[in-house]
Amino acid sequence: MTDPRHAQPRTPPSDTTHLREIKSYVLRTGRVGPGQARALEQHGPRFLLNYTPGAFDATTAFGRDAPLVMEIGFGMGNATAHIAALRPQDNFLCCEVHEPGVGALLKLVGEQGLENIRIVRHDAVEVLDHMLGEASLDGVHIFFPDPWHKSRHHKRRLIQGPFVNRLARHLKPGGYLHLATDWEPYAQQMLEVLSAEPLLQNTAAPGGTGFVEKPGYRPLTKFENRGLKLGHGVWDLVFRRA
Repeated sequence: MTDPRHAQPRTPPSDTTHLREIKSYVLRTGRVGPGQARALEQHGPRFLLNYTPGAFDATTAFGRDAPLVMEIGFGMGNATAHIAALRPQDNFLCCEVHEPGVGALLKLVGEQGLENIRIVRHDAVEVLDHMLGEASLDGVHIFFPDPWHKSRHHKRRLIQGPFVNRLARHLKPGGYLHLATDWEPYAQQMLEVLSAEPLLQNTAAPGGTGFVEKPGYRPLTKFENRGLKLGHGVWDLVFRRA
């Protein structure tokens, strides 16, 4: 999974300006390996979607009518492929701009024969704003976004009020937003931001920490397993659209 990020405008923005200038990623360098390059060439024409402003027809894109889940930043795609294989009844629209990661996921799609994944190599914020209508998503996944550890960089964090409101309005009633992080201060900020959004309701048990047990569909990554063995925590949040 990747670390989705956004750039902060130089002057304090209004919510509208913030939504227009926010980015869900930071470009990273990386070499596309031979297997990834072959996957891009072989499977790209079928599973890659062009960023095209206008109404997105999910039924046409996937060749069927099914619940639509958006994933923002999938890194090298291992968790994405795992979830798609575990939930064949759902369609997964995945946004990632890191070319090696796109190639890696396409390689997994080919190896596992997955049919329910489509990839847009574009900023997820613009995909939300210009391709997807409000109340069009059944779920959104954002796993391990960049925590921007230093205090002066907290303003760059993806999970902030205006963006969460945007996500909430794109969810259908009953649709869910699932976030995960291994950085506790960011987990607490996520909880505060999501709890302050009136369109969302926490699915965690009342009176508890506000976090949920890891849903069964989200696999443990190698990095996560290593951290857990060292005593590091991982926090999952699942909120639903009211």
